Amino acid sequence: MHRVMTFKFLVAIAWLLSFSSVSAATQVEMSEYVLGSGDSIRIQVYGEPDLTVETQLTDTGILSYPFIGEIRLLGMTVGELQKKITEGLSGDYLVDPKVTVSIQQYRNFYVNGEVTRPGGFTFQPGLTVRKAISLAGGFTERASKGEIYLISEKEEGAEPRKVGLNTRIKPGDIITIEQSFF
Repeated sequence: MHRVMTFKFLVAIAWLLSFSSVSAATQVEMSEYVLGSGDSIRIQVYGEPDLTVETQLTDTGILSYPFIGEIRLLGMTVGELQKKITEGLSGDYLVDPKVTVSIQQYRNFYVNGEVTRPGGFTFQPGLTVRKAISLAGGFTERASKGEIYLISEKEEGAEPRKVGLNTRIKPGDIITIEQSFF
C-alpha cells in the first residue's frame, strides 16, 4: 500500500513539473511572439480599468492608446509592446504601471491542397503540421504524405519549404499538401 501511494505521489510530482516547464516555455514564446494582422489582444494595467483595451489588429496595425497616442503594433513582439506601454505611462501618468499584454485569439493559419476541408483555421500554441491536417479533416485519398510544403507568413516572397508531419507551425503559416501520382 505504501509503495502504491509513493508511486502515485511521484507520478503527480512529475506531472506538475512537466506542466510548469511547458508553462514556462509558453511564457518565453509569448514574450517573443510577433503581432500580426488578425491577432486579437488585450492590454491591461493593474489597478487601472480605464486603461484596459481589447482590439483585433487590422492591416494597418495601429492602435490609439490612452495617454500615449498611436502605436504601430505590426511586427512588435508582445514583450516589446508591454515595455512600450509601460514606458509611455511611467512618470507623468503612473508611478509604476504593471502592464500585461495577452493574446485573446491568434490569427489564422491555412491548409490547402489534398485535405478534406482546406481553409483557414484558428491557431493554437503547440500546433504541428500533423495536427493542422487533422483540423482540415485529414488527408484525401490522393494526398502525398511525403510532399508537404510550408510558407511562413514572415518569409515574404520565399519559396515553400518541404516539411514533415511533426514540424511546428505558427500563425499565418500556409501548409500545402501535394497530390500523389500513385
